[in-house]
Amino acid sequence: MPEREPLHFDPIAEARRQWTLHGWHDAAPVMAVVTSVMRVQQLLLARADAALRPFDLTFSRYEVLMLLSFSSRAALPLGKIGERLQVNPASVTNAIDRLEEQGLVERVPNPSDGRGTLARLTAEGRARATEATAAMNAQVFADLGVGPGGVEHLFELLRDLRRAAGDFIEGPTGSSPHVRAP
Repeated sequence: MPEREPLHFDPIAEARRQWTLHGWHDAAPVMAVVTSVMRVQQLLLARADAALRPFDLTFSRYEVLMLLSFSSRAALPLGKIGERLQVNPASVTNAIDRLEEQGLVERVPNPSDGRGTLARLTAEGRARATEATAAMNAQVFADLGVGPGGVEHLFELLRDLRRAAGDFIEGPTGSSPHVRAP
């Protein structure tokens, strides 16, 4: 539910019209798509934040909990977390610090690398991730606002954009690697 009254026109469509009027015909459609994606990101993040607020989680901390819960040992090196979530080391450190303060993860020595550290999910962290996921599934992931065929089509279009931007290189089968413990 928006916190303000909805506009009675689409401001991005108006921006596209203005772009065209000012002679930027070729750029106008892409400008509208980029601006739309950025606005949708704001809307989805607001929905996720609202769903996660009762669990005292942010989306980034929720992602860490879920990544750890999907790993075979519920533990990963901090660098691997950053790599998988595609965020910088400072962001991982901040998220792990907060999750550790909450008792949801703990830092432990990496048995395969004496100098490294693993973030390991605690029992409380697993329980919180499970509860938060139920809320995310119900409030965020259940209905995007487009039909099922639209969801798959949108995912493929966005995936193409991410791949073209160098976000990932697809393996020979087109499948994603499994998350493995260290």
